[in-house]
Amino acid sequence: MRAIRVSEPGGPEKLVLADEPAPVPAAGELLVEVHATALNRADLLQRRGLYPPPPGASQILGLECSGIVSGAGPGADQSRIGERVMALLPGGGYAELAAIPDRLAMPVPASLSFEEAAAIPEAFLTAAEALFERGGLAPGELVLIHAAGGGVGSAAVELALAFGARVIATTGSEEKRIRLLDLGAQSVVNYGHQDFIEVVRDVSEGRGVDVILDFVGAKYAERHAECLADGGRQVVLGLLGGTSATVDYGKLLRKRQSLLGLVMRSRPVSEKAELTQRFVRRSLPLFADGRLRPIVDSVFPLEEARLAHERMEQNLNFGKIVLKVR
Repeated sequence: MRAIRVSEPGGPEKLVLADEPAPVPAAGELLVEVHATALNRADLLQRRGLYPPPPGASQILGLECSGIVSGAGPGADQSRIGERVMALLPGGGYAELAAIPDRLAMPVPASLSFEEAAAIPEAFLTAAEALFERGGLAPGELVLIHAAGGGVGSAAVELALAFGARVIATTGSEEKRIRLLDLGAQSVVNYGHQDFIEVVRDVSEGRGVDVILDFVGAKYAERHAECLADGGRQVVLGLLGGTSATVDYGKLLRKRQSLLGLVMRSRPVSEKAELTQRFVRRSLPLFADGRLRPIVDSVFPLEEARLAHERMEQNLNFGKIVLKVR
């Protein structure tokens, strides 16, 4: 099968199209004929040698895919052969075939193309877990979403609004700021020209936000503590701004705030199956009726994965960058 391999750790030029052995579905797994996959920041880190896949996972890049079930291993649901599915992966999405646990395979709504479906699993499942399971976001509450022009960020904006929350978003360009306002965000901060603390103070009338989705980490630790309302929850999903910070536990206690972490890739299949089924019950129907829509920034053929990585590294994308495999 055709697949993208990393010839050696380094830049996008290290991505090569290669002929790789096809995966064989193990017990409880489905074999998926991959039609599309999508980029994630983790792919860029893995390409550089900074984020190895979990033990036993494919060394091929790619944390999500969409396609058609073409086979089933022992004990897997044979009736799903021929079904259009999409799923989270621990690796292996940049390839023509992928083996996935059948409990992770979500049906693709009839209204969506494979390219649109590939933009859903990692972004929307991560955003849903961060907002609702870890952050406990409720209707009417106010959430601050950083990196809102990216895949997870834009998905979080859509989900928060769909479930009745109010959104303050941040981004780094005026074009993305306008697009986020068009999505329905109450206020969007261009962090090159505005201070998000001041915007939070104005929008919340001094109360602060109930939830923060933090992709930055240490760099914003003290500023986020200032932004959180009493009882506020900060969910850390990324560490672009470093890993070590000083935490004022006195303020944390007085204001009854929570500091929470979230990771997806290394979680056991049993947990991923639970969160997948939660998403299927609560959020997937919103794609069928149009209340949610995956935002596809651009589509590249598999053999142009290098160009797709370059686009993400330059932060040019709004929403998801997709690779068309078939």
